[in-house]
Amino acid sequence: MAENKKLSIIAFSGDFDKLTAAFTLGTGAAACGYEVNIFFTFWGLDAIKRKQGRSFTGGNWLTKIFGFMMGGLRVAPTSRFNFFGFGPKIFRYLMRKNNVATLEELVEAAKALGINLYACEMAMHVLGLKKDDFIHEVKDVLGVSTFLEKSEGGRTLFI
Repeated sequence: MAENKKLSIIAFSGDFDKLTAAFTLGTGAAACGYEVNIFFTFWGLDAIKRKQGRSFTGGNWLTKIFGFMMGGLRVAPTSRFNFFGFGPKIFRYLMRKNNVATLEELVEAAKALGINLYACEMAMHVLGLKKDDFIHEVKDVLGVSTFLEKSEGGRTLFI
């Protein structure tokens, strides 16, 4: 039995390099005709925040601190060799120099290609976030079981 042309990605990390990998795989698969679902949970939610930059989002003082630490794509650190925040700047420079799409360009491509972006309901509750805190391209807020149903019949990656 042939597998469906479907790729589902669980974006758990808010690290620049891991988000770049998730969006590179997702946009590549979508460009090849795959149905692509990306499920953002915990620090991965940072990639789909509406408000960029550090801000105190969340319901109480503790979740507001987490909201402040999650500054969006522009301040996403690299998982290794962050160099006090210079790591992502170095990567962006090298990406532009080598004609490779930057993380921000990959996110725009994901939107244009119609990739299904989903936010994790449980992680949102823990971090004190609401659907309004995310970009309007987020299709829905899902629980794990619903995401697994949407992923059924394809491949699933955890990044």
